[in-house]
Amino acid sequence: MDQDRIEGNWTQIKGKLREIYGDLTDDDLEEARGEREQMIGKLQAKVGKDKDEVRRDVDNILSGY
Repeated sequence: MDQDRIEGNWTQIKGKLREIYGDLTDDDLEEARGEREQMIGKLQAKVGKDKDEVRRDVDNILSGY
């Protein structure tokens, strides 16, 4: 997914990420601000899942947009 599309749908994407990872804050997500690899790293550090699992979750969400 291209960066413009991520930024254009950022509010919806944040909502989906918070549904899956309920202990994320808006501040956590705003630090990544739509950068896929930063999102994955932030999520991995926050929730303690392995990188591949987090990457699949993020890719599944992004594929909907």
